Amino acid sequence: MMFAPGRTVLYRNIDGPRLASVRPCRVISDDERGLLLWLARGSAVVLEMATDGRGIRDMPFAEWIGLSHHVVPATWQGPSLLKFIPRDADHSVWFFRDDEDRFKNWYVNLEERALRWDDGHLAGVDVIDQDLDIVVRPDRTWEWKDEDEFTERLAFPGHYWVHDEAAVRAEGLRVVKAIEAGEFPFDGTWTDFRPDPSWPVLTLVPEGWDRPPVPRP
Repeated sequence: MMFAPGRTVLYRNIDGPRLASVRPCRVISDDERGLLLWLARGSAVVLEMATDGRGIRDMPFAEWIGLSHHVVPATWQGPSLLKFIPRDADHSVWFFRDDEDRFKNWYVNLEERALRWDDGHLAGVDVIDQDLDIVVRPDRTWEWKDEDEFTERLAFPGHYWVHDEAAVRAEGLRVVKAIEAGEFPFDGTWTDFRPDPSWPVLTLVPEGWDRPPVPRP
């Protein structure tokens, strides 16, 4: 299943059986290396929140799992960024930019690999975010991110969607080797990317965003 450049594809994060977030992105390329997406600042998104209006990061995980949740419309407030999803890998690489739209840093999002779907009128990729991340500076020095959240949530195996801590860390260390060696995509590829200024910002999440998640093997 390949996605044509310019097509809208939904990047959906699944937490257990629920949708945690939906982000409509534009396909830049899709080839043997993987899928490259563009998420523009100001894009409409959908986020899971507790019914009292707080997000998962606004409270201890022990409290979050005891609350009711729903999804609400929101706007992507972060910088515009590229998301590269390699084929057959349990991570994606995000290219963050500063307020002047210049490359700032890479961000390795450790996630259970993307499963594609295509309903004809709409397509997407479903991932399971594994919380542990790696921040990579332009000089390719790096550091772990969100280790505290990862460790906290692992203490609740009946509720947490990550079931193999060792596998997550092993994937991260595998990516670290590529970072330190300056291998693709940490070799400068796409750091000078510039979006077409005529591209409209997606201000509505397309209908069909809430389809059931793709079953995992």
